[in-house]
Amino acid sequence: MSHNDKEEAGDAVPAAQRSSWTAFVKAIATFTGDLSSLTAPPFILSPVSLTEFPAYWAERPDLFAAIATASNEEQRMLSVLRWFIGRKHKPDSFNQSTLRGQYTSRNDSMGSEKKPLNPVLGELFYGYWPDKNGRGKTTLVVEQVSHHPPITAYYISNESKKISLEGSSGQRTSFSGGSIIVKQEGHAVLTIELSDGKKETFLITLPKLRIDGIWYGSPYIELTESSYIQSSSGYLSTINYSGRGYFSGKTHSFKALVTPPGSTSVKHTIEGQWHTTSKDSKGFVFHDVTGLKEEIIVAPIDEQGQWESRRLWKLVAKGIREGDYDLASTEKSRIENEQRQRRKDESAAGETWQLKHFVKSDGANSFKLARIAKLELSGPTYQYLGNGPVIQ
Repeated sequence: MSHNDKEEAGDAVPAAQRSSWTAFVKAIATFTGDLSSLTAPPFILSPVSLTEFPAYWAERPDLFAAIATASNEEQRMLSVLRWFIGRKHKPDSFNQSTLRGQYTSRNDSMGSEKKPLNPVLGELFYGYWPDKNGRGKTTLVVEQVSHHPPITAYYISNESKKISLEGSSGQRTSFSGGSIIVKQEGHAVLTIELSDGKKETFLITLPKLRIDGIWYGSPYIELTESSYIQSSSGYLSTINYSGRGYFSGKTHSFKALVTPPGSTSVKHTIEGQWHTTSKDSKGFVFHDVTGLKEEIIVAPIDEQGQWESRRLWKLVAKGIREGDYDLASTEKSRIENEQRQRRKDESAAGETWQLKHFVKSDGANSFKLARIAKLELSGPTYQYLGNGPVIQ
């Protein structure tokens, strides 16, 4: 990895954590296989579990609901793309893009990108965004359906608008050229029930991530390669990502190409930076995410069940936020050891963990959509059982 000779490994790391960080970086550089099995030093940990990340899909509940009101197949594809990338700016509204929320703003208050807590098998996360201005109530159900490899399944729904998102995501990480490379496995399917009773579906694949800044202890994320949104109508959005010096010479750049059914001719081109703004080929603003976001509402921690994320990791999160890394490390080890013992007990009894809200499926609808554009899907598919709690 290239770096300024005046800067040393771990310059951005607190002095008390520098030795453990240096050891961690050396372990990454020599490790073969999936890096998710490595234990990160407390300094680099986020106080948030991966089970909370699906909430980033719906931190624009008004925009999510607006997809259902688009007038035709072409406009619905553009609405889905805008929701995925961001949104047009409107005064006095919440403006946080799906991409920006997931990949750049998760830990602004902590100074740099942090490694999320690895969820335990069966970990749960519930929440909602209330009805405002007739947009309807949007609810979220998340369950950690696998620990090795880590896979999170989620279901987001706005019943009044008859729109839902079902998906799962996992990560396989490796080290290459001084960066951590994260291959996101899984996908999501957005379903809209139209006014005539028919359904239109959208397959959404996930981009690959590159995490730089590891040497100095100040990691940041860049999206790479491409992701796709394939509609059952035949419309396809191809989203190409780059860092500095390809499309615009700026970080977090993207270029989205929208093609109509049965054609390779580009009908719409959207270009810009996914964490701020973009424009269409006519120069009109397509999305602007420089404003606020709308946080999900969850039950108070003391009222949550023992498997709900914020209650489960309460003391770990407290230690991380307050800089009490001994507390964070002790509580994290306790939770992980309890999980290992639970798996041993299940194995000895010839039992397996029973999922609560999801079941593994053949993903027939996903693969049907993928075949339209000859897309390759990775990772297992999970189906929501429709038995989430009543979220007030």
